[in-house]
Amino acid sequence: MGFFDILDILGTMAFAISGALMAIKREMDLFGIFIVAFVTALGGGVLRDIFIGNTPVWWMENFYVVHFVSISVLLAILFRNRIYFLTKSLFLFDTIGLAIFSISGVQIGVSANLDPAVSVVLGIMTGCFGGVIRDILCNEIPIIFRKEIYALASLAGALCFIILDSLNFDKNISYISTILLVVLIRVLAVRFGIGLPTYSIKKK
Repeated sequence: MGFFDILDILGTMAFAISGALMAIKREMDLFGIFIVAFVTALGGGVLRDIFIGNTPVWWMENFYVVHFVSISVLLAILFRNRIYFLTKSLFLFDTIGLAIFSISGVQIGVSANLDPAVSVVLGIMTGCFGGVIRDILCNEIPIIFRKEIYALASLAGALCFIILDSLNFDKNISYISTILLVVLIRVLAVRFGIGLPTYSIKKK
């Protein structure tokens, strides 16, 4: 198992925990918690694989990832009060998952010899759309559609990875640099309240 595989597992568990905590916040039962955790962890990757015609989708041929989702759900339930307090509304796990899955999507696009721009889109899709499905199931406006810097952090990470890869940097350095960039952007954006402008229609 290589460093990339370890990152993929960590990203899966991070997103699964964020999904489980969101479901717990909504007071769902055990089945609901598992389903939300499952789609959060794997939903973006499923959409990516369908778009590029990679079927059966990744998790079906690597079923062990479901075991990691199950472990994550169990951990989230057992330590829900402590984890929820420490993560400040799921921020930590969601950011880690975003960073790692953005890399995962780009890496798959690069490995398939797709255009760099397409690989970047795959990175954003993999990083963001599991969270979109999670928020919809939990009756929330997806964070990607709000003013928070979320998709832009994924975009920055995807571009960073593409650039470092094109310059033949060591893969591990590219992975770590990209993760740190995404996390830094998210942390700074939330810390200083930086976001995209929002628009509304004024009522007469």
